[in-house]
Amino acid sequence: MRQRRPGFIAFCITLMLLLSNTIPLQAASPDLQLDSTKKQQGNFFIATVSGLQKAPRLWFNGSSYHMFLQNDGTFRALIPVDVMLTPGKYAILAINESWKEKIPVEVSSNGLSVQKVWLDKKTSGLRATQEEKAQVKTALHRLTDQKQWSGLFLMPATGRKSSPFGVKRSYNGAPVSSYHKGIDIAAPQGTIVKSPADGKVILTGYESNRFHVHGNTVIIDHGQGLTSVYLHLNEIKVNTGDIVKKGDPIATIGSTGISTGPHLHWGVYLYGTSVNPELFVRNEY
Repeated sequence: MRQRRPGFIAFCITLMLLLSNTIPLQAASPDLQLDSTKKQQGNFFIATVSGLQKAPRLWFNGSSYHMFLQNDGTFRALIPVDVMLTPGKYAILAINESWKEKIPVEVSSNGLSVQKVWLDKKTSGLRATQEEKAQVKTALHRLTDQKQWSGLFLMPATGRKSSPFGVKRSYNGAPVSSYHKGIDIAAPQGTIVKSPADGKVILTGYESNRFHVHGNTVIIDHGQGLTSVYLHLNEIKVNTGDIVKKGDPIATIGSTGISTGPHLHWGVYLYGTSVNPELFVRNEY
């Protein structure tokens, strides 16, 4: 039998010792992270969960939010804070079958005053039809897995900001019952409206087809719970199902539906709740 050289035997012994001392790699423990624990009404929390193979359930103020897989393997949700949510202390909870984590958060007032809006008898008597309400609600709650937007949003039209997002509203002197769920941009009729980001057109509605309140309407799905809405349009230049890129013309400004003059109402929604559109113009998410 062939003899092993002493050097070879020593090498084998050393290798065995090294292998016996190797510590197996441990999977990372699940972890919930927030971008901040304090937000104003109309803003949103960014929740990220790492260390899991599938998305956990995420809860805030009694509502559940689907988390979306990101390119780095984490799961993320942009959790909206409704403008009408009472300021105070809340919590965000992530949970699955074997793990849960809760982080206390705080919601503060947006500090905006009440806006008084006066409508003539014809306009104030208009009511949204059942078809109109149902189609808009379904579109604004759309959830698709692919994130289609990137970078900063564009302002969809050039003009004067005639009404900001988030102001409580009183119509014709009545008590406050709602708030302004977008930004109004006043401009001459026919002014071009552009898509602020990549997405898919998921609704086109017309005043002539029972969109009595919203007027001529376009809604775009940007993916992962984010949608945008364009109201009171004159001409609509896209069709349901169209894929649009940032800067593509989608419509022109008009004064259809409940409107006191030519303007664009631009709204941005997360999971069906409106948030301040200008957040997406100022910051990348």
